[in-house]
Amino acid sequence: MVAHRYQLYLLAILLSLALYQVSKPLPTHVSPAEQARRADILARCAYAKAPAGPPPTFHARQQSDRYVRGTNPVLVKNATIWTGGDVDEVVRGDVLLAHGLIKAVGVVPLDAYLTGAEMVNLEVVDVGGAWMTPGIVDLHSHIGVGSSPELNGADDTNSLKAPILPWLRSIDGLNTHDASYELARSGGVTTAQILPGSANNIGGQAFVIKLRDTQERSPSGMLLEPPHTLSINGSSHLNNPPRWRHMKHACGENPSRVYSQNRMDTQWNFRRAYDTARQIRDAQDAFCARVEDGRWDAVRRMDEDVVRRMDVDVTTEVDGDGVWDDWSHEVADGEFPEDLQWEALVDVLRGKVKLAVHCYEAVDLDGIVRLSNEFKFPVASFHHAGETYLVPDLLKKTWGGAPSIALFASNFRKKREAYRSSEFAPRVLAEHGIPVVMKSDHPVVNSRYLLHEAAQAHYYGLDASLALQSVTSTPAAALGMGHRIGSIREGYDADIVVWDSHPLALGATPQQVYIDGIPQIKSSHVSHKPRSSHCAPNTPDFDAEAAAAVSHVGLPPLEPRALAGRAIFVNVSSLWTRAGGEVVEVEVEREAAGGSLVVVEGGRIVCIGSCASYGGTVETIDLKGGSIVPGLTTYGSPIGLSEIRLEASTNDGSVHDPLSASPAPPMIGDTIIRAVDGLQFGGRNTLLAYRGGVTTAVSAPTGSFLQGISTAFAVGAPNALQHAIVKSDAALHVAIGHGGSASVSTQIAALRGLLFGTGGDEILQRVRNGSAPLVVAVESADIMSTLLRLKATYPGALALTFAGAAEAHLIADEIAQAGVSVVVTSNKPYPWTWDQRRILAGPPITEEGLVARLLRAGVNVGVGVVDEYNARNTRFEVAWTALESNGRIDKATALALATTNLEKALGLSPERMPNDLIAYQGGDVFGFESKVVAVMSEQMGRTDVFV
Repeated sequence: MVAHRYQLYLLAILLSLALYQVSKPLPTHVSPAEQARRADILARCAYAKAPAGPPPTFHARQQSDRYVRGTNPVLVKNATIWTGGDVDEVVRGDVLLAHGLIKAVGVVPLDAYLTGAEMVNLEVVDVGGAWMTPGIVDLHSHIGVGSSPELNGADDTNSLKAPILPWLRSIDGLNTHDASYELARSGGVTTAQILPGSANNIGGQAFVIKLRDTQERSPSGMLLEPPHTLSINGSSHLNNPPRWRHMKHACGENPSRVYSQNRMDTQWNFRRAYDTARQIRDAQDAFCARVEDGRWDAVRRMDEDVVRRMDVDVTTEVDGDGVWDDWSHEVADGEFPEDLQWEALVDVLRGKVKLAVHCYEAVDLDGIVRLSNEFKFPVASFHHAGETYLVPDLLKKTWGGAPSIALFASNFRKKREAYRSSEFAPRVLAEHGIPVVMKSDHPVVNSRYLLHEAAQAHYYGLDASLALQSVTSTPAAALGMGHRIGSIREGYDADIVVWDSHPLALGATPQQVYIDGIPQIKSSHVSHKPRSSHCAPNTPDFDAEAAAAVSHVGLPPLEPRALAGRAIFVNVSSLWTRAGGEVVEVEVEREAAGGSLVVVEGGRIVCIGSCASYGGTVETIDLKGGSIVPGLTTYGSPIGLSEIRLEASTNDGSVHDPLSASPAPPMIGDTIIRAVDGLQFGGRNTLLAYRGGVTTAVSAPTGSFLQGISTAFAVGAPNALQHAIVKSDAALHVAIGHGGSASVSTQIAALRGLLFGTGGDEILQRVRNGSAPLVVAVESADIMSTLLRLKATYPGALALTFAGAAEAHLIADEIAQAGVSVVVTSNKPYPWTWDQRRILAGPPITEEGLVARLLRAGVNVGVGVVDEYNARNTRFEVAWTALESNGRIDKATALALATTNLEKALGLSPERMPNDLIAYQGGDVFGFESKVVAVMSEQMGRTDVFV
């Protein structure tokens, strides 16, 4: 608040100076036209020096500039209101929304705020004590400039013209019809900063939008607070304070890959661009100093000097050859020196731009910090910023102070520069007093689930209040918009979200979202949540793990400690195990002290309940009311085949697409690739999955059409020779969809050739006789229908499984009747491709999600993941599915989704699967209260502990 008052004070001084300069008597010997011209120049000079931000009178407004006339006032009653301010304030009461503003919070005397006519039209919504937060603010999004579904004609995220492009503007590519807006709103996102992509060192100017539909249906109509450089022609804006502008920079791998440059090139690109902007700024300041002193006769002489000093090289690259072309800036006699291409970067130097910088590693962060000090400009936020938690003192050396740090919760290791990223970064940075933001990078993370990023950060140790601030008030402040969004306060924009549970609880979903006081969910479908979901999760203690992440510079050891003897687990609240191919609950006998006891030896349970006779070498582990359940199985990602997805040397690689040959071969199948031959063990994604309760992975080779044969393996094994292979050849995998190297009809014809042909591979024989499944990666309901027709005409038994299956809900009953299994690999649906455009969104948009709909139809359904990093979150993915089912998915069914159901779909016999068990301390397998402390591996004959 002190900084805000100082800014307003400085703004008042500069505005007074501007008015003084404009009001100074001009020479009487010049013409009226010349006097007007000079007055305009003086105003321009004053405006150039004025700081950006809201006018001092902003909070005196009685109506929002985004107010839609005719919008009825709304009184939201009986809410539990988390206000989002600097203090962790929770108010139980009402909130009045009127004229696009929050008019009152807490106890609301209506007659003090509403007229008689407004009282008549007042809408009253009683939320019965539900949690309310400010609207979610996404600091890093490409929604609208990227396409959903992906279409070449609608992708405006990156320009590939040159590395330095500060003159480009994301609003010029903003698509108002993107399918993502409704999804994002349904997750409580009300505001987003739309950034250009990261292919360029300077990708261009960003813009902040509200995500509601507008009457004019235009990009400009979505803008929260348009900078005057965009919205006003001429010089009429010069009497107003400048509004904040926004810009994107990027360093590291992305621009290096696009422009074949290294980090030295990147830093020179930045320095050269900023030196150009500095020369223009200095020329403006020298020009203004002369005219403000009334030395109009000296301006022309200065113009000639400016031309000599501003003969610089810039990256216009109009010819597309990658060469930096020469450019000379010419200033007309007596005119304010400026250039349209560089004016935004000049504003960065003047501190009027909130700069978002994409940087992962310490070397890149250090380069930007040095750059900021060399040219003296502030940085609003570092994004992705995987190594920031390792260099907090460096961040504090940024000119103007430490930026906010915008992070993913667990989306790491796809690139080398992200390999040291840590789930503990948010808490470590917060402990150093550095503002933390959780962001989506939409569509990298579907922004609908941005709050879930904050919830995960809280799970790994970020304070609850800071976690909520990380998606509300902290990003609002980083945008320079903290005066109107990100908090529930009187006079702020009427952007609020009413949740069905505590916002940091797993599966929290909006009941209603208001943007500018307008409800955004037309017919909300809310699932009943358990009582425990209405309180903030009592998260586990990860202090040791966080300290290890820092002390080992981002690569802490992940291998477990194997017990030499017996282990006794005490205070066990529930025990689930495998029996007869199913997961069943076993009653645990409670001791006199009120706890329960389970004894394990060699990875097997040898006693439950009264176990006093078991002696020998013993380690006792207190589960503190936790549970023991079977190890989960993961499928859908190339885990075990890929360590760093974008580093070829760390991956098994992609299988050659036989349909890419011309002409396509008439028969395929004599030699089919096997995943077991390319397995890697001990990778970080694999070991983290093991620490997350996953004991078995089923991985298939990566490729188009004929992918190959999957293998099932123990993720905790050190190598393939140590009891690692659960089933060497599990299933045959193919992929069929639009956008491949051949038409869909060609792919189907090739599949017919596989099924009806004479190829000699053993797995083909098993598929043909129904003893091994054919797993088809397919998303489109139309293609699935064709495959069902193919199955119906097949002369023998065909065990068919659809993987992915985003549109399977459209033919759920037909899939069930055909006896086809489905593995849903995108449990949080998103229309990435045209084949996925008809997703079943789930609550609050639709009553059911995809998994619940398929289960209701009687389909054997499993749940998987797409990304390797997400395998560790399998239990949370399954829990989310159960929580949004309105009680229709019980715990046994939920466990089956990632064990027996999944195994049946992928060619594994659940009754023959090893009875690996996971011990969760502090709570249930499906909650944010528990952590894995041990794995009892029947497959490997040992008990591994993580404590």
